[in-house]
Amino acid sequence: MKLLISTFFTLLLIGSAGSSYGQDVEETKLLAEQGDALAQYTLGLMYYYGNDVPENDAEAVKWYRLAAEQGHVNAQWNLGTMYGKGESVPQNDLKAYVWLSVAVAQGSEDAKTNRDIASERLTRDQKAQGQEIAAKCFGSDYKDCE
Repeated sequence: MKLLISTFFTLLLIGSAGSSYGQDVEETKLLAEQGDALAQYTLGLMYYYGNDVPENDAEAVKWYRLAAEQGHVNAQWNLGTMYGKGESVPQNDLKAYVWLSVAVAQGSEDAKTNRDIASERLTRDQKAQGQEIAAKCFGSDYKDCE
């Protein structure tokens, strides 16, 4: 089952044109390759759902990670959820917990449920380790998150 997107607004972002900018896939990809976090996240959504591109979860993970490492909260939520479910990445509750904790700390109410599910699968020591990694993640401007 595909992960839930954060809001109806996100659905509007990808729309039929496939881009949050009203541009085509190639323009969105160009912006994403230039480091635009919103374009990276949008491209991740496009690949995840197969909107105007072939569905490809591995490409979705790639673009979510790039956006997540720039602090994009919904990309962090989606990446954490993919780790929790093992979608195109090895299932890893610790990594899921870290990314989802970061998203929650940035105000994502939607990420709480998935974080709590990942938390229940961790030992006390793993949860403490996840909290430590999440703190390092913030301190490194989202670069040292795994």
